[in-house]
Amino acid sequence: MGIVLTQQAADHINRHLEKRGKGLGLRLGVRPAGCSGMSYQLEYVDEQGADDQVFEQFGVRVYIDPQSLPYLQGTQLDYAREGLNEGFKFSNPNEKASCGCGESFTV
Repeated sequence: MGIVLTQQAADHINRHLEKRGKGLGLRLGVRPAGCSGMSYQLEYVDEQGADDQVFEQFGVRVYIDPQSLPYLQGTQLDYAREGLNEGFKFSNPNEKASCGCGESFTV
């Protein structure tokens, strides 16, 4: 099933990789944090991990470690601008609930 990137998310990631001047793609993971238990973690990848799963869409590679993958299967990563706010939006079919501020979730 993997991860689904929207065109807007891919364009945003590509722009930032170009500005940065290096990088293979974006790492998406989860970590214990927040009031609901888990939060998303994003960082640029300069070196692929030995066990990373790699998903590619619109010329962008998304790297996910094996521990995070079960929590992220089927997630859509979008980038949206809403009024004065902009950022990544996660549509994760594994989420059972999320906190009011949207920073963490439960599976």
